Amino acid sequence: MFEHTFIGLDVHAVNVVGHALNPATGEITQHTMPADPAMVLEWIRRFEPPVRVVYESGPTGFVLARYLRAAGINCVVAASSKLLHAPGDRIKTDRRDARVLAEMLAVGSVTEVRIPALEEEALRDLSRLRAGAAKDLAHARQHVNAVLLRHGIRYPKDNRWTKEHSLWLHRQRFEEPALQFTYEADVEQAELLAGHLARIDKHVAATAAACRYSPVIGALMCLRGIQMTTAFGLAVEIGDWTRFTGSSIGSYLGLVPSENSSGQSRHQGPITKAGNTYARKLLIEAAWQHRRPYARPGERLLRQLDLVAPATRIRALEGNHRLHHKWEHFDERHKMSVKANTAIAHELAGWCWSLAAPLQQGQHMNAA
Repeated sequence: MFEHTFIGLDVHAVNVVGHALNPATGEITQHTMPADPAMVLEWIRRFEPPVRVVYESGPTGFVLARYLRAAGINCVVAASSKLLHAPGDRIKTDRRDARVLAEMLAVGSVTEVRIPALEEEALRDLSRLRAGAAKDLAHARQHVNAVLLRHGIRYPKDNRWTKEHSLWLHRQRFEEPALQFTYEADVEQAELLAGHLARIDKHVAATAAACRYSPVIGALMCLRGIQMTTAFGLAVEIGDWTRFTGSSIGSYLGLVPSENSSGQSRHQGPITKAGNTYARKLLIEAAWQHRRPYARPGERLLRQLDLVAPATRIRALEGNHRLHHKWEHFDERHKMSVKANTAIAHELAGWCWSLAAPLQQGQHMNAA
């Protein structure tokens, strides 16, 4: 039996606009209601089942989708970046958005977003908390350096933000009271954020050791440039690695070239930057580490390799050698470093998949 009622919801923090479409009869129903899942469910149940519901991914999250699914309603969340927009359409309203969603669902052109479990979403929030704290700390330290640089003060050594550097910072004095207060406040802010980040890192390490992604995190840490926080971020952001293949994971993360081809001409441009922005950023940062000289694993990698299965160990060593060899090849060709690193990040995504997917497949088989 085919679904005969398709409902598009334009969901906001305060209200929800619904558009119900019955292709068989041509009947259209629109309704505006408060953003209360119970009231949305009550309106949806006015239509004779079976019913399919869709709303666009956004800041309201997956609360409504989980609530409707728990009530037996077939609800999907549409990827906002994959929605169709007519080039000449310059009018955007909530009612139009709901109607477009319903029509796309009716013709099967909705690209669904995977709805994560509550535990998985909580782990993602922790990972992104760590990323935000690291960014705030970098900005705070930049403020301190900027104040000193504007007044001709430079730390004589290369290693900064060590205990010795901290003592040197506290010895600096300025004649103007306002400037001295500003400088001390900036230094205090940097120290507080450093302590805050250290506490988050400690909690991330404890959570990573106990969560269901622990085997995947351990395997990813066998690759150069991927330590605890990076492995934790990649594991929880991707979630289920078995959804992809070694070639499709790069496309999901937006690490493949964009293309504008027509007729006999073919033109490739910058990477698409689609999909998960944070996971892509982690891979881009990790890829730079494979440029450094590599003959054998360092102490950290040796310790980590001892903790994983032989198959994972062999695969990780192959990946480390392969990625460094690719960097050497790019350097010999004098390829632009940024472009070369993006290509390495694309291949690194595939190596991460080759380590994580078999582990999760085994978990699925054991669960079955």
